[in-house]
Amino acid sequence: MIDFITTHIWFILFIIWGLPLSHYRSKFRKIVYQTDSWIINIKPVFVKEVKALIGNIYPDNSMYIKSRNFYRFYLVVYLILFLLYLKLGSN
Repeated sequence: MIDFITTHIWFILFIIWGLPLSHYRSKFRKIVYQTDSWIINIKPVFVKEVKALIGNIYPDNSMYIKSRNFYRFYLVVYLILFLLYLKLGSN
């Protein structure tokens, strides 16, 4: 079992960190597009979402700012995992 974990550690880390991604993205998109509909999760609209992630489209909305900052943190950790995989996992 330990051998399996050490062999597949990057896969396991990406799965564990990636599981809640759909929940956080859905929550963020619902705030950005100002809807409670689940359909926003399958719509191929990204421009406003990217602007909201990079910029500050609702400066007075504290839920948006809190969600945006957490989503940024989440994606930065994902990026760090990926960069570590590229650097260390290719050995």
